[in-house]
Amino acid sequence: MSDAPRELRDQIRALLVETLMLTVPAAEITDERPLFGPGGLGLDSVDALQLVVALDKQYGLKISDAEVARQTLASTATIADAVARHRLAGPPPG
Repeated sequence: MSDAPRELRDQIRALLVETLMLTVPAAEITDERPLFGPGGLGLDSVDALQLVVALDKQYGLKISDAEVARQTLASTATIADAVARHRLAGPPPG
């Protein structure tokens, strides 16, 4: 279960549907449903790239490492948790 607020998880679901033009309604995407692979939403590498760009634009969350992307983009819950951690960390110093 995600520690991120339900409102944030709902926003992430809506972002997924809107950005990736999914045919699955946001309400049917559970927090733990895999976004990639069998039993998931069936997203591909192009979808992942679009999602990374959308998360940066919407939340300022930068994902530049492939392994971090794999972990972060696993499900709605993992994305929401990453956004929540990013918000808590605040802007980078400088």
